[in-house]
Amino acid sequence: MDLPTQTHLKTMRQALEYRLAELRAEIHAAEMTSRTPADATEVSDRKDEAARLQAAEVGEAEERRDVDELRAVLAAIERLDTGSYGDCSDCGEAIGLERLRVQPAAARCARCQQAREHRAAAR
Repeated sequence: MDLPTQTHLKTMRQALEYRLAELRAEIHAAEMTSRTPADATEVSDRKDEAARLQAAEVGEAEERRDVDELRAVLAAIERLDTGSYGDCSDCGEAIGLERLRVQPAAARCARCQQAREHRAAAR
Protein backbone atom coordinates (compact mmCIF):
# COMPACT_ATOMS: atom_id res chain seq x y z
CA MET A 1 0.00 0.00 0.00
CA ASP A 2 1.38 3.41 -0.90
CA LEU A 3 1.91 6.21 1.62
CA PRO A 4 -0.95 8.50 0.46
CA THR A 5 -3.38 5.59 0.89
CA GLN A 6 -2.06 4.88 4.38
CA THR A 7 -2.70 8.46 5.44
CA HIS A 8 -6.27 8.24 4.20
CA LEU A 9 -7.25 4.94 5.82
CA LYS A 10 -9.46 6.62 8.42
CA THR A 11 -11.37 8.47 5.71
CA MET A 12 -11.72 5.26 3.70
CA ARG A 13 -13.03 3.37 6.73
CA GLN A 14 -15.59 6.11 7.37
CA ALA A 15 -16.72 6.01 3.72
CA LEU A 16 -17.04 2.22 3.83
CA GLU A 17 -18.95 2.24 7.12
CA TYR A 18 -21.29 4.95 5.83
CA ARG A 19 -21.96 2.97 2.64
CA LEU A 20 -22.47 -0.19 4.71
CA ALA A 21 -25.19 1.55 6.74
CA GLU A 22 -26.83 2.84 3.54
CA LEU A 23 -26.83 -0.60 1.94
CA ARG A 24 -28.26 -2.27 5.04
CA ALA A 25 -31.08 0.29 5.09
CA GLU A 26 -31.77 -0.15 1.37
CA ILE A 27 -31.82 -3.94 1.66
CA HIS A 28 -34.10 -3.78 4.69
CA ALA A 29 -36.49 -1.43 2.86
CA ALA A 30 -36.51 -3.72 -0.19
CA GLU A 31 -37.26 -6.75 1.97
CA MET A 32 -40.11 -4.91 3.69
CA THR A 33 -41.53 -3.80 0.33
CA SER A 34 -41.41 -7.32 -1.08
CA ARG A 35 -43.26 -8.64 1.96
CA THR A 36 -46.06 -6.08 1.71
CA PRO A 37 -49.01 -7.63 -0.12
CA ALA A 38 -50.76 -5.78 -2.93
CA ASP A 39 -54.00 -4.04 -2.02
CA ALA A 40 -56.71 -6.68 -2.54
CA THR A 41 -59.43 -4.04 -3.02
CA GLU A 42 -57.61 -2.43 -5.94
CA VAL A 43 -59.08 -3.05 -9.39
CA SER A 44 -56.46 -3.92 -11.97
CA ASP A 45 -56.06 -5.23 -15.47
CA ARG A 46 -53.33 -7.11 -17.30
CA LYS A 47 -51.32 -3.93 -17.91
CA ASP A 48 -51.38 -3.12 -14.20
CA GLU A 49 -50.31 -6.66 -13.33
CA ALA A 50 -47.50 -6.57 -15.92
CA ALA A 51 -46.29 -3.25 -14.53
CA ARG A 52 -46.34 -4.67 -10.99
CA LEU A 53 -44.39 -7.76 -12.09
CA GLN A 54 -41.85 -5.63 -13.93
CA ALA A 55 -41.41 -3.36 -10.90
CA ALA A 56 -40.96 -6.43 -8.68
CA GLU A 57 -38.27 -7.83 -11.01
CA VAL A 58 -36.43 -4.50 -11.04
CA GLY A 59 -36.67 -4.34 -7.25
CA GLU A 60 -35.24 -7.86 -6.92
CA ALA A 61 -32.36 -6.99 -9.27
CA GLU A 62 -31.62 -3.85 -7.25
CA GLU A 63 -31.66 -5.85 -4.03
CA ARG A 64 -29.22 -8.44 -5.49
CA ARG A 65 -26.93 -5.59 -6.60
CA ASP A 66 -27.08 -4.07 -3.11
CA VAL A 67 -26.32 -7.43 -1.47
CA ASP A 68 -23.32 -7.91 -3.78
CA GLU A 69 -22.05 -4.43 -2.95
CA LEU A 70 -22.62 -5.04 0.77
CA ARG A 71 -20.40 -8.14 0.53
CA ALA A 72 -17.70 -6.10 -1.24
CA VAL A 73 -17.86 -3.38 1.44
CA LEU A 74 -17.64 -5.94 4.24
CA ALA A 75 -14.64 -7.54 2.51
CA ALA A 76 -12.97 -4.12 2.22
CA ILE A 77 -13.51 -3.45 5.92
CA GLU A 78 -11.97 -6.85 6.66
CA ARG A 79 -8.98 -5.93 4.48
CA LEU A 80 -8.65 -2.72 6.50
CA ASP A 81 -8.66 -4.74 9.72
CA THR A 82 -6.04 -7.19 8.44
CA GLY A 83 -3.78 -4.54 6.90
CA SER A 84 -4.19 -5.61 3.28
CA TYR A 85 -6.52 -2.77 2.25
CA GLY A 86 -5.27 -0.88 -0.79
CA ASP A 87 -3.35 -3.81 -2.24
CA CYS A 88 -4.62 -5.38 -5.47
CA SER A 89 -5.95 -8.89 -4.86
CA ASP A 90 -4.64 -10.01 -8.26
CA CYS A 91 -1.18 -8.45 -8.73
CA GLY A 92 -0.42 -7.27 -5.19
CA GLU A 93 0.47 -3.74 -6.32
CA ALA A 94 -1.03 -0.68 -4.62
CA ILE A 95 -4.49 0.39 -5.75
CA GLY A 96 -4.33 4.08 -6.62
CA LEU A 97 -5.78 6.48 -4.08
CA GLU A 98 -7.93 8.11 -6.75
CA ARG A 99 -9.54 4.73 -7.50
CA LEU A 100 -10.13 4.05 -3.80
CA ARG A 101 -11.72 7.47 -3.34
CA VAL A 102 -14.20 6.69 -6.12
CA GLN A 103 -14.62 3.00 -5.24
CA PRO A 104 -13.56 2.47 -1.60
CA ALA A 105 -14.43 -1.24 -1.77
CA ALA A 106 -12.19 -1.86 -4.80
CA ALA A 107 -10.24 -5.09 -4.46
CA ARG A 108 -8.20 -4.68 -7.65
CA CYS A 109 -6.11 -1.98 -9.25
CA ALA A 110 -7.58 -0.38 -12.37
CA ARG A 111 -5.36 -2.42 -14.70
CA CYS A 112 -6.32 -5.78 -13.17
CA GLN A 113 -10.02 -4.83 -12.96
CA GLN A 114 -10.02 -3.82 -16.61
CA ALA A 115 -8.35 -7.10 -17.59
CA ARG A 116 -10.91 -9.06 -15.57
CA GLU A 117 -13.82 -7.23 -17.20
CA HIS A 118 -12.27 -7.74 -20.64
CA ARG A 119 -11.99 -11.51 -20.02
CA ALA A 120 -15.58 -11.66 -18.76
CA ALA A 121 -16.85 -9.79 -21.83
CA ALA A 122 -14.95 -12.16 -24.14
CA ARG A 123 -16.83 -15.20 -22.81
